[in-house]
Amino acid sequence: MTSPVATASDRSAPTPSGISRPAPRLRTPRRRHSADRPRRSVLLTVLTSLVLLYSLVPLVWLAVSATKTQEGLSRSAGLWFDGDFALWDNVTETFTYDDGVFTRWLLNTLLYVGLGAGGATFLAVLGGYALAKFDFPGRRSVFAVVIGAVAVPGTALAVPTFLMFSKMGLTNTPWAVIIPSLISPFGLYLMWVFATEAIPTELMEAARIDGAGELRTFFRVALPLLAPGIVTVLLFTMVATWNNYFLPLVMLKDPDWYPLTLGLNSWNQQAATAGGEAVFNLVVTGSLITILPLIAAFLLLQKYWQSGLAAGSVKE
Repeated sequence: MTSPVATASDRSAPTPSGISRPAPRLRTPRRRHSADRPRRSVLLTVLTSLVLLYSLVPLVWLAVSATKTQEGLSRSAGLWFDGDFALWDNVTETFTYDDGVFTRWLLNTLLYVGLGAGGATFLAVLGGYALAKFDFPGRRSVFAVVIGAVAVPGTALAVPTFLMFSKMGLTNTPWAVIIPSLISPFGLYLMWVFATEAIPTELMEAARIDGAGELRTFFRVALPLLAPGIVTVLLFTMVATWNNYFLPLVMLKDPDWYPLTLGLNSWNQQAATAGGEAVFNLVVTGSLITILPLIAAFLLLQKYWQSGLAAGSVKE
């Protein structure tokens, strides 16, 4: 007795000649065997755990220590809380200590990051796009100069930069920190590589055929495609400018123009001076406040940053 319900394999597909042919069977997904699954490396897991621990322990210590008073820092364990929870008091005192100079240092840092890191990102985008999509004499020489500049540490250029800026009368001014921050050889190289892979040449030629000029092609066609790379370069330059210590140390003498790095270091050195007041609790709290914008930036822009780093890693 035949079942009234026909399966997919029993059905026939009619043909023009009237001869019925069996319909093709659907392919069932192949089950993955245990041998096909990627192996779990115990050594890699242990190494990753150690790196994670190495990265998180200082942050945990900083967050815990910011809740302690000056006396609590010395009488309690480093990774555990003290009896007095003084986080809010420390934050309030950090912003009001020494006539609220911490707020000025914070604004100075935002100024240096906004103009320095923002300008460095903009120049890197323009230079990387031009080097990737335009052919001109001396292009190979520019490439060699950029690679050489990436290999030179910034500290090696601090003293020559100071001598040059002192003759120009720009030392002890914000421009002595902003102008050197505008140059980012690594950011230029990164945008060069990213623009080479991210912008199809055919798309630019189509825009030119439609009558778009070079500026319109860049802002309307190329710039949206460069968004992941722009965010990546912006994060790198922002972190470098935010954590910059040696260049402001060489260029600046007036504490009113200090960034957070120099300002917190001056508070830290107060205890070593004659009659100086030890404010280590404020140094710790200020350090915690300092890293919060960087953590927020990385978390909010993480997807753009990761896609920017992975661009060009897979050849299609």
